[in-house]
Parts: sequence; structure tokens; C-alpha cells
Amino acid sequence: MSQPRIGFIGIGLMGDPMTRRLLEAGFTVTVWNRSPDKTAGVAAAGARVANSIEALMAEVDVVLLCLANTAVVEAVVFGECGVAQHGRAGQRLIDLSSCDPAATRDFADWLQSESDMRWVDAPVSGGVAGAETGSLAIMCGGEAEDIEAISPVLTPLSARVTHMGPVGSGQVTKVCNQMIVGCQAAVIAEMVALAEASGVEATRLTEALAGGLADSTPFRILAPRMAASDFDAPPWHLRTLLKDLDLAVAQSQRAGSATPMSGLAAQLMRTHAARGHAEHDPAILVEAYRGAGQAE
Repeated sequence: MSQPRIGFIGIGLMGDPMTRRLLEAGFTVTVWNRSPDKTAGVAAAGARVANSIEALMAEVDVVLLCLANTAVVEAVVFGECGVAQHGRAGQRLIDLSSCDPAATRDFADWLQSESDMRWVDAPVSGGVAGAETGSLAIMCGGEAEDIEAISPVLTPLSARVTHMGPVGSGQVTKVCNQMIVGCQAAVIAEMVALAEASGVEATRLTEALAGGLADSTPFRILAPRMAASDFDAPPWHLRTLLKDLDLAVAQSQRAGSATPMSGLAAQLMRTHAARGHAEHDPAILVEAYRGAGQAE
């Protein structure tokens, strides 16, 4: 399968630039989105727009999903007029979403029994910038032959594709990734607030710590936004990071592995989300600490 016909479902913050990358690589891409207006940009870039999942499935060899969460993936694949209802043997589904690993394994079995389609979980890390430049890290779960077959599709999107094991393994790996990101986000907020409260210019922290052991991609993204109180036009949302940490805690319960730091970070984020910040950039976490000691 050197040049498969691609279907892409989920044209959002990540799905839009990934679709554009595939078009630029010369693939024929048909898209469908629950909110049709979001397909206008990729349509102008050359994507075909299907008016239903049935129409999309009739035209493609591989269907990619980039959706908000496990429940949305289930609805799109197994709901009325969904992917499973119109899939056929020989087609493959690549789920780029971040989903529950146990549900992913169930979905793969369910899809194969319904339509004889093969499932590859392929969550991504690298954010919108990585999607735009084709430098995502993609962690895959599935059969080796399926990973090899979809390699041409993932190449324009990624700097690295790693086969982590059977179906569900990619989602477990993404959970591990998000544990690090989520816990870092929480402590970076504490750190920026502490610097400010101590009279240190927080906008210079990234310069001061660059190349040291504390340096990291989350630090370079979040610390400047926190220091500048730049919470507008978020490239990602607090609710998304909270969702992923909740997946980590759920997976830890199934595996019998403790995740106290991830659980604490999730609770801190849940509290802040409940105060109306779920749709804000995770940098908004710094506001939970600013002025904390003023009443003393």
C-alpha cells in the first residue's frame, strides 16, 4: 500500500494541520467532521469533503481519527451510520486520539467482528506545532504488518514512529507521556509563582534554565506563557490534559501500579477547571498560586 486513499475524521486543532500535511505529501484525502464548517480550510487546500461517514468510507483505504476523547471515538466508530457499519475487509483504522487503553482493545475486537477492519492506536505527542511541521512523535499499538502497511501515511506527520506492542500499547505509552507533561505543568506553575513572589523576573526563567536539567519542552512552552499571563488563543486546553491524567489514574488501577503524583496533578487541574478554566491554556494553572501568601 504505497499511496492509499485516506479518510480523516476530526478536523480540529490537530486534525486540520495533519490533513494539510497529508495533502502536501500528495495523498488523496477525504474528510468528515461533526461540525462541517471546520472543514472549509482543508477543503480549500484540496481535501474532498464527504457529507457522511458512509460516503467517506466508500472512497478510502485507511481512515484516520483525531477526536476529543474515548466516548467520541466510540460514537463515531460504532454509532448509527458510523465507521463500523460501513467498513469492509482490507480497510484499516488509525486512531490518533488519546483514548483509554482498555476501551481501545475492546474497540479493536469489536471493529474486526463488525466489519473485518484492523485497528491501530497511534496517539501523538508534539502539539499543534508538531502537527504543522510534521515532527510528531507517534506511538503505535497493533500488529506489525498493520504498522508497516500504514507507514507511508504516518511518515508526513512524524519525526518518529515507534511500535510499542499489541493494540492498546500506543495508548498506554501516551498515558505515560501525559503523566510527565501533566506533573510538569503543575510544578512549573508553582515555580513561576514562587519566582514572582520572591522578586525574580519570571520571564527570564526559560533563558536562565535553558540547557540545564530542568529544561524541557513543556517548560519552554508553559513558563513564558505563565510569566506573561498569556492565556488567550490556547494551542491546547486544560480539560484535555486533565482527561489524560484521569486516563493515567484509571490505567494504574487496572495495572495495580501507584500514580500518586499524577493523581494529585489531576485533582489540582480539576479544581481549576471547576472554576471556569477548562477551556483555557494549561498555563492558567499559575493563577491558582499567585497571591497565595498575601493574606499572611
